[in-house]
Amino acid sequence: MPYFTKNQRRQERVSKVIADIFVGALLLCFSVVFFGSLGGVLAFLVLQAALIGVDYLVPSSDDAPGNVIR
Repeated sequence: MPYFTKNQRRQERVSKVIADIFVGALLLCFSVVFFGSLGGVLAFLVLQAALIGVDYLVPSSDDAPGNVIR
């Protein structure tokens, strides 16, 4: 799934980036509070890797039917 689709306007793209930065900072804050400094940063990195992995696995409307990602 591409980060930005073809039919998104510039304002939607900027809003998406700002929201992702805010959510990432919030997740980092919660991770550090619950797991401590080192564990929190490690938990944050694992969580972000999983979220990025899901973005590549979910198909979007821009993908052609039957398209295989390599």
